[in-house]
Order: sequence, then C-alpha cells, then structure tokens
Amino acid sequence: MVAGQVCFAGSGPGDAELLTLKALRALQAADVILHDRLVSDEILALAGPQAVLEDAGKEGFGAQVSQADINTRLVELAKQGKKVLRLKGGDPAIFARLDEELTACEEAGIIYSIIPGITAASAAVAAIGQSLTQRGRNTSVRFLTGHAMTGFADHDWAALARPGEVAAVYMGKKSARFVQGRLIMHGADRATPVTIVENASRPGQRVLETTLDRLPADLDAAGFGGPALTFLGLAPRQAAAALNDLKTELA
Repeated sequence: MVAGQVCFAGSGPGDAELLTLKALRALQAADVILHDRLVSDEILALAGPQAVLEDAGKEGFGAQVSQADINTRLVELAKQGKKVLRLKGGDPAIFARLDEELTACEEAGIIYSIIPGITAASAAVAAIGQSLTQRGRNTSVRFLTGHAMTGFADHDWAALARPGEVAAVYMGKKSARFVQGRLIMHGADRATPVTIVENASRPGQRVLETTLDRLPADLDAAGFGGPALTFLGLAPRQAAAALNDLKTELA
C-alpha cells in the first residue's frame, strides 16, 4: 500500500482462510481500515497493530453510514497521507457500491487499486455441493440483488421463470415474498428448488432447502438473522445436505 492512496479490497465470505494473500498484506499495512458490516471479526483481527478500524457498515432497510459520508471520509483520509483500506465483504465489485466510491476518488484526484475477493455465491454454492453452471441444465447464471435504492429490485422475471434457470440472490431475505410472487406471476413452477445459505463459510452456517411455493413460509420459520444468499433453481446435493444437517446438530 502507498501513502495517500485508497485500496479497495474484498474480504471474502467471512472465513479468514478464504482471504486472499494480497488482501491480507493490505490489512497488515493499512493505516486506516474502513470496513463494512459483513467483514468478520476473524478477518479484522488480522489488521496491523497500527491500523485504526472504522465501521462504515450498512444494513438493508436498517442502520447505515451514508454513502456520501463514506465517500468524503475516503478522500479526507487519503489527502491526509494515510494508507487507506476500504474493506468490503465478498468481492468489492459485486453489489458493493464500488463505482460510487471510485468516482469520489477520481474526482478528488486520489489514486486507487482494487483487490478482488471470493463472493458469497461462490462460498454458498460450495456449501451445498453444487455448481453454478452445469452442461445440459444452465449455460448462464444471474447474480441479482433483492432490493434497490427505492425498494425491492425488479428483474426480467419472465426469463428467470423459465425451467432450468439458476440465479443467486444477494440481500434477498426481506424480498422473498416479492420474488416468489413475481416468478409465479410469470409462470414459474411452484416446485422450483430454492436454497438459502446463511453465514456461508462461517461457523454459524445454516442451509435451508425449500421450494418456490414454500419459500416465504419456510424462511420465516427458519428465523435467519445473519447474511444469507438465496439460490433459485438449485437444491443441495444429498451428501452436502447430510453434512449440513450434522453441522446443525453439533452447533
């Protein structure tokens, strides 16, 4: 890291062993770390002794540090000559408002770098023993967000309702009933498999296997409180489901 510059890095899904070596070096070199809510304590503990940690977290429909304040803080710290690390959960380029923060740096003449991270979909699909793409099933996969700036996010529901489609829905817990309604309205099979993975890769990981028809009711009954990713069109493989059941019993 270089004084007066900002490094944007992904911390991965939470397991410190899934952190990249490059991100680890940035953690240990930074003077100030502005981190999101989803960055695990296990990863923050790897920061260098000189680093000041600043919580810049957001929660959908909940408490937030405004994006404008984050942008201002990044520029302010860089102009003070600090080595600034902007640490985001997962990958910084996927639903992490990276463009807004890059623009703030560019407009202020601040040089930046980007370190990618393992995104939640990759960790969650590994947890259920599945693949995001499969020959003969789906030749593409969609990464969706459950809500946008003004409410629930709209998508190409007709395309998503087709048999064999696979989508990973980020921030989808509160929008589950909305997503269910839109898909059924556009002809999706109510028996379409849906899997929700809470706290993917973390000690508190839980997996819920359900269907489109049962999605809102089963999700409410599960009482998931942590970050969760929803897979439309994927069910856990049998061996993975058995392993997750065992982990739940031992927790």
